Amino acid sequence: MNSNWNYPTSVWVGENRILDLFLACKNLKIKKPLFVTDRDLINLPLAKKIILDLQKNFNEMSIFSNFSGNPIGENVEEGVKKFKDLNCDGVIAFGGGSGLDVGKAIAFMSGQSRPIWDFEDVDDNWKRADEKKIAPIIAVPTTAGTGSETGRASAIINKSTGIKKIIFHPKFLPSIVILDPVLTIDLPPRLTAATGMDALAHNLEAFCASGFHPMADGIAIEGIRLTKKSLMTAVKDGKNLEARSDMLVAASMGSTAFQKGLGAIHSLSHPVNAQFNLHHGLSNAIFMPYVLTYNKKFIEKRIISICDYLGLKKDFKSFLNWILELRKELNIPHALSEVISEDKFDLDMLSKMALEDPSTATNPRLLNLEDMKKLYYQSMKGNLFS
Repeated sequence: MNSNWNYPTSVWVGENRILDLFLACKNLKIKKPLFVTDRDLINLPLAKKIILDLQKNFNEMSIFSNFSGNPIGENVEEGVKKFKDLNCDGVIAFGGGSGLDVGKAIAFMSGQSRPIWDFEDVDDNWKRADEKKIAPIIAVPTTAGTGSETGRASAIINKSTGIKKIIFHPKFLPSIVILDPVLTIDLPPRLTAATGMDALAHNLEAFCASGFHPMADGIAIEGIRLTKKSLMTAVKDGKNLEARSDMLVAASMGSTAFQKGLGAIHSLSHPVNAQFNLHHGLSNAIFMPYVLTYNKKFIEKRIISICDYLGLKKDFKSFLNWILELRKELNIPHALSEVISEDKFDLDMLSKMALEDPSTATNPRLLNLEDMKKLYYQSMKGNLFS
């Protein structure tokens, strides 16, 4: 079944909706698109076929793929230069989180005179932008995790400081999103697991975040349920299109919900992603139970309130055990030390970076520097808080 949604943006959902990509460009009056994807994906048959099909319909179409995971500001600058030099008039952002984030940032920065760091998600920095010059964006995710296709920001590393920054503007939001589960069937089990846990982290932290946003809460709850229903199936049977579709939807829902806010799972993840090039979904999965148990006093009632809907016994322990068992089934490391050597881990520096991360502000428990050190230490040792 195919359908078109318009919340939070226009979302075209269904099998083989990628065939409507040219129509999406036509709807947005894009005549000279810049197709943005990462250097790994560009060489896969899937991407080559889509590009070939597009080239049959466009007199001029350009490609930018000179970047990989955890993109840096210089990647965006290079893409913007190409966009301007070739007089492109829109962006097709294709791929996982890095491809979508870079594509969105190129479309945004193509019309700005300030450096990208002037638009960090702090206070009202976004108001500095000339929003009339933001190029139209079409987002096509090939992984089910970041939800960047329905997000109003891009995560970009400032190479000079080694800090991952969240660059924000309301019009970062793509005008059309294509959610096609067929594009995700070749994603290997390891990445299906990591990206799926990323989607779960977004929905879970959005639901637990401080503040009042019932619409975001409702979306987040259903995103958690879809993950519980279909993540393991998608990992074990990658060609199961129903499970793949559920996870794509859960990812988009997570990003839609976290306009309410995130929390310490992301605060802890961003520094290690930037410093150690660790996959964001994997780090979120590792930190998840440590943050849950540290926040327990502040989130227990909320967690219990959704256990019935998830088919779990109505107590916090039941929910936590589901998370732990899911990680185990997905072969997610329990301790941070399994993926990062302790002797390379600068606890003071990373804890300071985590405290200053924008996600910290909406964690349900107020955090200070010592809290961040405790969370990193327990995660490194593999000891959950009691």
